[in-house]
Amino acid sequence: MSQRSPRIALLAAALSCAFAAHAAGPSAAFADVAAHLQAPPPDARPMMRWWWFGPAVAKPELEREILAMKAGGIGGFEIQPVYPMELDDAARGIHNVPYLSPEFLDAVGFANRTGRANGLRVDMTLASGWPYGGPHVTVDEAAARLRQAVVDVPAGASSFALPAVMSGEKLVATFIGADVDPAALRPLSATAGADGRAPVAPANGPRKVVAYIASRTGQQVKRAALGAEGFVLDHLSRKAIDHHLATVAEPLMKAFGDAPPYAVFSDSLEVYSTDWTDDFVAEFRKRRGYDIVPHLPAVFTGQGPDAAAVRHDWALTQTELVEERYLMPIDAWAKRHGTRFRSQTYGEPAVSLSSNRLVALPEGEGPQFREFSFTRLATSAGHLYGRPVISAETWTWLHSPAFAATPLDMKAEADRMLLEGVNQFVGHGWPYTPPGTLEPGYAFYAAAVFNDHNPWWNVMPDVTGYLTRMSWLMRQGEPANQVAVLLPNDDVYAALVPGKVSLSAEMHKYVTPALTAQILDAGQNLDYIDAQAILALGVRHPVLVMPHVTRLAPDVIDRLADYVRGGGKIVAVGGAPALAPGYRDAARISASVAAKAKALFASPNVRVVADDNAVGAALQAVLVPDMKLSAQASDVGFVRRRLRDADVYFIANTSNRPVHAEASFAAVRKAAAWIDPDSGRMTAATLPARLDLAPYESRVLVLADALPAAPAPAPVAATTEMADLGHGWNLKFPGRAQAVRLDALRSWTDIDATRYFSGVATYDKEVELTAAQLKSRRIVLDFGPGTPLASTPKVPAGMRAMYESPVREAAQVVVNGRRAGAVWHPPYALDVTAFLRPGRNRIEVQVGNLALNALAGHALPDYRLLWARYGQRFVPQDTALIAPQPAGLLGPVRLLGEGGQ
Repeated sequence: MSQRSPRIALLAAALSCAFAAHAAGPSAAFADVAAHLQAPPPDARPMMRWWWFGPAVAKPELEREILAMKAGGIGGFEIQPVYPMELDDAARGIHNVPYLSPEFLDAVGFANRTGRANGLRVDMTLASGWPYGGPHVTVDEAAARLRQAVVDVPAGASSFALPAVMSGEKLVATFIGADVDPAALRPLSATAGADGRAPVAPANGPRKVVAYIASRTGQQVKRAALGAEGFVLDHLSRKAIDHHLATVAEPLMKAFGDAPPYAVFSDSLEVYSTDWTDDFVAEFRKRRGYDIVPHLPAVFTGQGPDAAAVRHDWALTQTELVEERYLMPIDAWAKRHGTRFRSQTYGEPAVSLSSNRLVALPEGEGPQFREFSFTRLATSAGHLYGRPVISAETWTWLHSPAFAATPLDMKAEADRMLLEGVNQFVGHGWPYTPPGTLEPGYAFYAAAVFNDHNPWWNVMPDVTGYLTRMSWLMRQGEPANQVAVLLPNDDVYAALVPGKVSLSAEMHKYVTPALTAQILDAGQNLDYIDAQAILALGVRHPVLVMPHVTRLAPDVIDRLADYVRGGGKIVAVGGAPALAPGYRDAARISASVAAKAKALFASPNVRVVADDNAVGAALQAVLVPDMKLSAQASDVGFVRRRLRDADVYFIANTSNRPVHAEASFAAVRKAAAWIDPDSGRMTAATLPARLDLAPYESRVLVLADALPAAPAPAPVAATTEMADLGHGWNLKFPGRAQAVRLDALRSWTDIDATRYFSGVATYDKEVELTAAQLKSRRIVLDFGPGTPLASTPKVPAGMRAMYESPVREAAQVVVNGRRAGAVWHPPYALDVTAFLRPGRNRIEVQVGNLALNALAGHALPDYRLLWARYGQRFVPQDTALIAPQPAGLLGPVRLLGEGGQ
């Protein structure tokens, strides 16, 4: 391994100290929080995954895009080299260079220096595409699996054709019997002769030979850049990991010089079908205390009384190996190089919630707020193990196809992430686009686009301002979820099968949507916890929910008994555990589990319910709702942060319908205030709070021992229409000499000349107001309510806001030459009181629509020759859905006065 400068070593040590101090530090006081509400620190700004296609990037465009990110309020980028998008074209400066070539590494160094010079965070993926792998991975270091081959042996046969064992493979064991049922099989020592056949004693009836071969999955790196193609590496092999770090990671770090990336990144573990490694038999025996080879038929068939217990041990061993040989070495390597390891720790191999304790920066993915979620895995681990900043890959597949996603779509998904505990967004993503590319430019095959080729970019600083403020606010103090859900890892291990060994993929069968909804609708939010965390940390939540847990180690039950004796409450679904987790000494351990569980469940602090649908009532019997709504509880989510002297509630309407409810809260403080998420301004609040939320609207409530003076909210007053602004606008498109006079508002797509226009067009109108009209307490420019979608339109993947906006898609508003604000989410209204004057007032509305309309107006790229040259590394998704979407102001637009002077 190359030597790093003393500065890097010192930086690594400083980072370790900073992590420890941050995790152990006291909660902030709200006065400190209030001082930064309107201008939160820049380290909370959202980041972008920056796709470098080819890689074929040029420094002038890299610099331009970095400056655009900065201008849009984006706080950093993660460099991710992926597949080529075009063949080399000297006239346009497109030159695909190999991954890790000097030209590529020079571009990495330039991007790092330029990003840092502009105050942006720079992260680096330690690979191209995902999972880790490439041309340096030999077949002997490729992702491994155990395969079963069955050979029919006819009656009377004295030999059989032994299954072929190819490069990278090894015969582990053979068995023979009348059937593949483990009870019918016995071990067979089989060696093939020169003819490829192995001798066998003849028998009167037909038989089957079952061979188990240590093999390779054959998986190739997904979406690899030029020169990064190859096998996915064996994530259970330390040799393979060390080889990758030396071959790929070290050259990348050299490109960063003495300014290492803020973090190095590992994407979701999608090592499909892996379940083995070369020394698995020896490692299993060392860890589990018995030989797995005689049990391989049971692992594969699931038949026999011990199959589930052996499968448990087989899968658990894989978790231990991926932790020790993948997560721990990379995290240690990152620290030695003065950076941090950011990891999406879920998928295959079977990492667990507690595996996240081994990485500096856990990251989630997925907005599934009301069901089992990979994102909540990461945030729960962060809450348990003291990781205060928890990121999420956000907007993956948002409103497919590419360029269909809107700022409202972004908010709808981001709010769900916040509700799950995320406080750092990593947008998915930003495609590098060479100059001269036909608009709207490049797009990653399976993602939305969030760069400045979107016309609605005119409100991106407003969008990122909201995301930054909420991310920063959700880092303050400590997490305060009151309910923990025990992930029954041992039960899931026992149910896993060869070729699909993933805790996270199967956990939804235990942590069901019904269970999650019961907890949320009972007025609580939740974290996950697993047995390993209980042993290490205990249970800190007031209530623990155990969903259909049947396998649990006795020492875990002992910790739960301590928890209950200390006042903790347990709600168990289905009954008490009664089985040992694994195979060895299972009868004795199962008897201990049953006895200890019986004693535990005799406590009055333990309640047993029959099914998931009874959990909510049980929770309400033992725990005051953290937030209780008088109506529409399933539409509204919340997450609470606890400070020394305050409680901060982020509250979001996750539905496409307005919410009108009264809200009460478990936290008891002396004062209350609302925080406007878009501006950070505070207004006084009264309790119980009246909650009136537009579709997808969010608010923040602070309950504190003392609060700075805040203006009282305007009382609800009668609203009068001061002016109907639904007609008489001048509409000016860029590059067109004449403005269009609109007698009525309509979509740009209804005008033949602008059907495929994507850009920003300006509406201009004058309105006369009298001094008497201006005496209204508040004057609002209202763009209309929008329309909830009654049914889900075709969205092949991901999510979208189920709402048709009256402003398609976002607008900046200028009144009498002064910027009044932006509209990009409900309610589509702006307070313009301070901008109006008696007499003539000029209103400008600068509307940006979707880039999708321009895309729909021209032929899509033909990738035939590209794929002929490089292979088909991607297929653009959902192109059949590309069509012009409504654009502009759709109305009704009104000027409304609220109350008198």
